[in-house]
Amino acid sequence: MRPCQHSNQSIDRPFTAAESLSHRDPGGRGPRGPKLLDRVRMAARAVHLARSTERAYVSWIRQYILFHGKRHPSTLREPAVNDFLTSLAVERHVAASTQNQALAALLFLYDSVLHEPLERLEEVVRARRPKRLPSVLTQEEVAVLLDALDGDASTVATLLYGAGLRLAEALHLRVKNLDIARRQIVIREAKGNKDRIGVLPKCLETVLSDSLERWRAEHAAAVSRGAGRVRLPTALARKYPSLETEWSWQWVFPAAKDYFDRTDGRHYRHHVHESTIQRAVREAVRRSKIPKRATCHTLRHSFATHLLEAGYDIRTVQELLGHNDVRTTMIYAHVLNRGGPLIQSPADRLCGPRLTRTNAAETPPATFRRIT
Repeated sequence: MRPCQHSNQSIDRPFTAAESLSHRDPGGRGPRGPKLLDRVRMAARAVHLARSTERAYVSWIRQYILFHGKRHPSTLREPAVNDFLTSLAVERHVAASTQNQALAALLFLYDSVLHEPLERLEEVVRARRPKRLPSVLTQEEVAVLLDALDGDASTVATLLYGAGLRLAEALHLRVKNLDIARRQIVIREAKGNKDRIGVLPKCLETVLSDSLERWRAEHAAAVSRGAGRVRLPTALARKYPSLETEWSWQWVFPAAKDYFDRTDGRHYRHHVHESTIQRAVREAVRRSKIPKRATCHTLRHSFATHLLEAGYDIRTVQELLGHNDVRTTMIYAHVLNRGGPLIQSPADRLCGPRLTRTNAAETPPATFRRIT
């Protein structure tokens, strides 16, 4: 089944009373309820989903409605969901993770928004999930990459590699999350809405201290002229309005300028946008001529692999990365098992000058390590 070709300009419109009891009928009787996608957004915020997850769910639900000719989801059941998910795999050739995200969005729609849970989904053509090893840089390549960066991009990239942080975790750090004296980082509301403790690289102590001192003076000047506000999580701004300008709640990596919020007519300071750091790292990789695909997340992969190479146990690495299951962390152990100096290839005995019988007899046998 191919998706219907419709404009998505009217997807956010209310549906008729026959389609949804929360909207008034065509004759205009009764109050107008919230639009369907607005209900999705409200439900996502009610359970504290990440904003990126909320945007992804809204996008998939919009595509699902368009695929079925703008019919209301309450009139569609398991066969319609099967058709949509199968189309993603067969016609659009999406990755398995993309198809799973679309499925999660539709399950959320029927469970938490429409309150009509779906039965068991069958006959779905699922995209095959490949087993891939992460790309990892050597320590020399990491050094070259970090040397090609400067400013906030250099500091953030060093945190990604030195503490194993995700990019969003590094940019969401507030001043109160840093304990420079104890060389610790408190990562709040990380993936899965979990908190954890990370290690602060010693090489960043002076850099962060100097940067925060300069930023503190700038923040004090902003507060004196009535600015210097940041957005606070949950309802803290309503309970404690003064916290918006408190130094401890400021971003460690603030944006260059304030932004204007039309909802309350005030200016706020946001943190550096993720795309700014991603663009800087991409350009640094290009200038460094590193012959690998390397992104911000590659630095996190390299952090875990290099810790295991240094002899740290996998449970320690699991805690630092914030993985729920040690099996997720085990992928870095597989990276370590990709050949290396402990395995001597038979071809190495043929390279260079041809071996004589005497030399061949004196050559020690290859040492193999059992891979489990």
